[in-house]
Amino acid sequence: MKLFLKEHLLLILVQFIQFTLMFSIYWLDGYRQLKPALYGVFLDFFVLGGYLFYQYYSHRQFYRRLSQPLESLDESVQGTEQTPVSRALKTLLKEQYKYYQRQIKKLESAQGEHLKFMDHWVHQMKTPLSVIELSAQNLDEPDSSNIREESDRMKAGLNTILYMARLRSIEQDFHIKPVRLSKIIHEVNGEYKRFYIRNKVYPKLRLEKELTVESDEKWIFFMLTQLINNAVKYSAGKSNHLLLSLYEKENEAVLEVTDYGVGIPKTDLKRVFTPFYTGENGRKFRESTGMGLYLTKEAAEHLGHRIEFDSIVGKGTSFRIIFSESQNLTAP
Repeated sequence: MKLFLKEHLLLILVQFIQFTLMFSIYWLDGYRQLKPALYGVFLDFFVLGGYLFYQYYSHRQFYRRLSQPLESLDESVQGTEQTPVSRALKTLLKEQYKYYQRQIKKLESAQGEHLKFMDHWVHQMKTPLSVIELSAQNLDEPDSSNIREESDRMKAGLNTILYMARLRSIEQDFHIKPVRLSKIIHEVNGEYKRFYIRNKVYPKLRLEKELTVESDEKWIFFMLTQLINNAVKYSAGKSNHLLLSLYEKENEAVLEVTDYGVGIPKTDLKRVFTPFYTGENGRKFRESTGMGLYLTKEAAEHLGHRIEFDSIVGKGTSFRIIFSESQNLTAP
């Protein structure tokens, strides 16, 4: 109704001005018979009201359709009535819909080719990195350590790209099964042994209870590596240890990574999960990409887990992966 009145507001105003002018001309000309004049004005307004009523009644579905939000793109090409304007609009929307569909398919095809190339490139780069690591074992220190340090950084970057690609099809990529969290922690610590030694930050394990959850082992491994990588990076030079905790809270399993490093500034707390956002700490530590926490958050949400954190500047940060009661297989 509002849309209809807005569209015909000018017509109503013009008619009102026209009636006012006619009545003024007769009045100034000396015509003082008000009843016939008012009767004429009434008839004109009656005719106008009848016209507006007919227009609204015959186009009410059309106006209702324009006033309501669309729930899907297919609704935009559905017809309402067979008036000329409605048919013309329907034809226009159909052509526009087909055009956008063609453009979207072109973009999806180009994006698919790009992602396929990136996936293939990542897998190709893993072989040269393995050869470099093997070659570094035959070198003396410190050359061997320097080469392995750089190869570890390259490997971490390639894994980030690989998991970014996997994230777009995570519904087909994950495999839910019982996962023992302490086993994942030991595997990550074994993988990051050189990383701990190089940064002189070492993990401590606080295992209140052996916890088994329903999740995807590969993605839990990735999320934990991202949290540990950040914890070590922002603790180096300030603290020599971080804490890996497993415990239950209100029948939910919790995997917590706590560091005693620089902490997250208050201005960055709301944006830590924003992709490519590095924040104040990221500008100080140049290796930050701003993608680790974003990927961790996205993966956790797809798996039905929660990510919580708290941080105090100068004292450290704690990140928690929380598994719901239904996912905690050790819950009573």
